[in-house]
Amino acid sequence: MYTILVKFYYLIHPSTYLADGNEGLLYDLLVKWMGMVFGKNPFLFTALAVLLLLLQALLVTKIVNHQRLFAKTNYLPAMAYMLFTSLYQGWNVFSPALLVNLVMLWVISSITLLYTRTSARDVVFNIGFALGVCGLFYFPATIFCLLLWLSLLIMRPFRLAEWIIALLGLICPIYLLGTYLFLTDHWALFARIPRIGLEVPVIGHYKVWGAMAVSLFFFAVGWLLLQRTLKKMLIQGRKIWSVMAVYVFIAIVIPFFNVHFSPSYWILAILPLSLFVANAYWSIVNNTVANIVHILTLAYVIVMQYFSRN
Repeated sequence: MYTILVKFYYLIHPSTYLADGNEGLLYDLLVKWMGMVFGKNPFLFTALAVLLLLLQALLVTKIVNHQRLFAKTNYLPAMAYMLFTSLYQGWNVFSPALLVNLVMLWVISSITLLYTRTSARDVVFNIGFALGVCGLFYFPATIFCLLLWLSLLIMRPFRLAEWIIALLGLICPIYLLGTYLFLTDHWALFARIPRIGLEVPVIGHYKVWGAMAVSLFFFAVGWLLLQRTLKKMLIQGRKIWSVMAVYVFIAIVIPFFNVHFSPSYWILAILPLSLFVANAYWSIVNNTVANIVHILTLAYVIVMQYFSRN
């Protein structure tokens, strides 16, 4: 019901899918196949995007509750993710970043295992492999390898072999796909994999500024309020929260490495950021104040959707 409330505007004003020159080879092939099978129906693609967002919201909540990052089980991360992805229309379009977020949930779930493992080489390789697959959908996502290396520094003692194994895992999907393209005489397609650039954009649309300002404000508040309870947590919990903070910063930087900058790719940052938004709501002791903050945020979303200039 909450998903229908915050996503209804996008369902009645649907878009097909994002294709701005930054997408990877697998994403190109996927949307072409979907176009042939289902047609380019905007509602179908938007409904699929909303379902993917809902699935991601439930999965991130499952990870948070399993790792006991909050004192009690709750659905605040799911609510925060659905609410804050509704701040900007580009975050509700079927896109490479949306598919990358789905894989990143598995990556984050695996990263939480690093602290308790005596030998983590298999986990590290699998995470690197998953990041390599992300790069085939959206090549700048390979920069998330920094997240894996920094997570190893935070969660485990330094072992050079694990860092090298992570790099091998990252390269492996690209190598396998390149081998397949070579053997099937489609080598020309390999040139479409490394789509990456560096662009410092001039963002003029007020909705982008508003969405990012609200998101970063709640991230800062959530991080500051987290400091009150961080010392009471188990070591593993503190390390996971540190990894999430690193995740946010890396995800914010990644879209600047697009061939053509698009704020739609900042949905990569909204996934980990939703945990800090959830903590901001969780840390408000007075329920009335918490409800007022939520209603004001929801009202801003509704106003930006229905009563603002596009």
